[in-house]
Amino acid sequence: MSALPAPASRSIGEVLAELRQEFSDVTISKIRFLEAEGLVEPQRTPSGYRKFSTADVERLRYVLRAQRDHYLPLRVIKDHLDALDRGLEPPQTALTAPRVPRVVPEPGTPLPADAGGPPLRLSRRELCEAAGLEERQLAEVEGHGLLRAPEGGWYDRDDLRVAQTVAELARFGVEARHLRPFRTAAQREADLVLQVTDPLQRQRQADSQARREEAVRELCALTLRLHALLVKAAVDGEDR
Repeated sequence: MSALPAPASRSIGEVLAELRQEFSDVTISKIRFLEAEGLVEPQRTPSGYRKFSTADVERLRYVLRAQRDHYLPLRVIKDHLDALDRGLEPPQTALTAPRVPRVVPEPGTPLPADAGGPPLRLSRRELCEAAGLEERQLAEVEGHGLLRAPEGGWYDRDDLRVAQTVAELARFGVEARHLRPFRTAAQREADLVLQVTDPLQRQRQADSQARREEAVRELCALTLRLHALLVKAAVDGEDR
């Protein structure tokens, strides 16, 4: 039997049930927060009830994936959605403009977002093969605190991204021992982000958790941008 077609419009409760198949932590408050932020604009019945179209649900799915897989703040996601609405590819960073789609992806592009399914789990051997690292290199990465050996025996998607980035840096002769300052700086930046966002954690409003998550993503994006700009400025200064 073929699957029944999705209804043309859904209530917020039906949307929640559908999205929870992929995003187990999504809530009605989260959906309402995204609506309030202008990410989705469901129609309203004469009595005021929300009615979400299939396009609305897919838009919510895109937003939730961008947050979960790429830690993008809503401001950046809005730009992405606008680019997609106009048939363009979303910008790679907040500093670049939308572009015409490419048929063949450029080398070194980020891993694509998952299309649902179970979380990624990799054995140690699979992680080394996927990242292009030798076992010795992975041991050094873990020894210098850039990765932690997983308690359950499986490495996840974030572990793979770190391992692949380390492998790409190794092509330039950068070893794991050279990267310890990044781990130290990341911890200090994380402490700062937590210090700034902890007051939101203590608030009791229905959307306080969603606002805290958004603030964390925004701060992470800003600290990453500042870090990259400062490194570039320092390198340019040495070249003068």
